[in-house]
Amino acid sequence: MYQYIIRRFLYMIPMLIGITSLSFFIMQLAPGDFLTAMQMSPDFPPEMLAQMRAQYGLDQPVYVQYFQWIFRVFQGDLGYSFMWHAPVTWVLHQRIWNTLLLAVAAMVVAWLVAIPIGIHSATHQYSWSDKLLTFFAFIGISIPNWFFGLLMLYFVVSRGWNLPIGGMMSTDFQDLSLIGKAYDLGRHMLIPVLVLSTGIMAGLMRYMRSNLLDVLKQDYVTTARSKGLRARVVINKHAVRNAINPLITLFGFQLGTVFSGAALTEIVLNWPGIGSLMLTAVQGLDYYLVMGNLIVGGVMLILGNLMADLLLAWSDPRIRFD
Repeated sequence: MYQYIIRRFLYMIPMLIGITSLSFFIMQLAPGDFLTAMQMSPDFPPEMLAQMRAQYGLDQPVYVQYFQWIFRVFQGDLGYSFMWHAPVTWVLHQRIWNTLLLAVAAMVVAWLVAIPIGIHSATHQYSWSDKLLTFFAFIGISIPNWFFGLLMLYFVVSRGWNLPIGGMMSTDFQDLSLIGKAYDLGRHMLIPVLVLSTGIMAGLMRYMRSNLLDVLKQDYVTTARSKGLRARVVINKHAVRNAINPLITLFGFQLGTVFSGAALTEIVLNWPGIGSLMLTAVQGLDYYLVMGNLIVGGVMLILGNLMADLLLAWSDPRIRFD
């Protein structure tokens, strides 16, 4: 197992190089650079702009800029943000934990709700509850998160609900007790987590229902029932354990997808994560800040897949990585 984990981490290096190289050269296709907009300002004469372009290395060929940057990345330096006038690692550190908190909370809520609902829907196939849950699942899959976020904001404002509609904490957050801070943070997280987890929840519910229906038709389930085992034992101990394995495989992709997909939700709901930060960075052609975000997203996707493989080995004793 340890050798397998080490190999996976070694595979991460060429994958990140491929992701970053492709993204870096695509970013360079955009006309101009960060200093282009300053050319129209009389406060920045051409001599000063030329000096700044040389200082930031923007006067070098594209491939030279990339190799200089990737060499610094392996030393733990993600570059310098032109817009923030600070190291990229410092800028990302200010926001990344907010996004990670939102993404993990949405994943936990989605799994805790979707798995029991999927089991109930499969064991009550074609009942009124199954049809109702399937209807809501299709709605959850169809509605984009950003649109659902706008709907939630409309209902909160129009109904006069006592819920915050933006930000991560109240103005008096620092004066609150520990319990008060947790309560205040929870109130601010309620709408973003609900919006972000809806699509994940709907998809997981449909996967769980479909997988469990297939497993319940297997011979070993029929044999277990013929031995007189209770229906609850057959379903929970035998059927669910095998039906959930494909969902564990999806977990790795979902973690990276949710982390990246939270950007639009953060922008719509004014959550102080990396979503609005990256939108501003792309608009301002802040190359290294955008690349730093892509590296973080790639690492999250790779680590998510590694966690999914380890969870599969823990869930299914037949799986080994010898």
